Amino acid sequence: MDALPESTRWLIAAPIYACAYGAAILVFRWMARRRGLDTSGVRTLMLAGLFGGLLGANLIQVMAAGAPGKTIEGGIAGGFLAVIWMKRRLGIVRPVGDLFAPAIALGEAIGRIGCFVGGCCYGKAASAAWAVHDHDALRHPTQLYSSGAAALTFALLVFLERKRVLPENGLLYVQIALFCAFRFGIEFAREGDVAAAGLTLAQIGRAHV
Repeated sequence: MDALPESTRWLIAAPIYACAYGAAILVFRWMARRRGLDTSGVRTLMLAGLFGGLLGANLIQVMAAGAPGKTIEGGIAGGFLAVIWMKRRLGIVRPVGDLFAPAIALGEAIGRIGCFVGGCCYGKAASAAWAVHDHDALRHPTQLYSSGAAALTFALLVFLERKRVLPENGLLYVQIALFCAFRFGIEFAREGDVAAAGLTLAQIGRAHV
């Protein structure tokens, strides 16, 4: 990946990120129709979650790293708060977490490919056969690990949705649990500072979820 100039990498990554947001919106609408919730109010919630997520992703990244960028944790937190606020304004009381769960998973699955192309969220130096040359060393392609994990999560959520075996918001709880579990494991291969007990801040946060 180092063979490509950084500007070219981000030029390629940008439409991939756009596809991630577009796919998430389509999945949200699909879920809303399946649940009989494809109303103007719920579509407003979707927009609130999207813009709240974008704001949170950028804000938390700047606060945590002191540099521009996006973090999915900030995106989820910002989107969650924005949806809660908008639900209260619109008087919507029915749970809508299941509409967001598969949308978030598919959005991450595609978006992490953008991270791989762009060169952010990269892994530690590695000698594995599948290591990629990035940032002047052979490294774990942790962005692709995260993409695969999110794709598996999305597939499971779609399977559970078709079976209708979970109560409302059950898909959301499954998505959160799998996101935390996968990210905890992938973090061991991801470049980052260790905070305590051999764990990064991201792992410590997930251990307390």
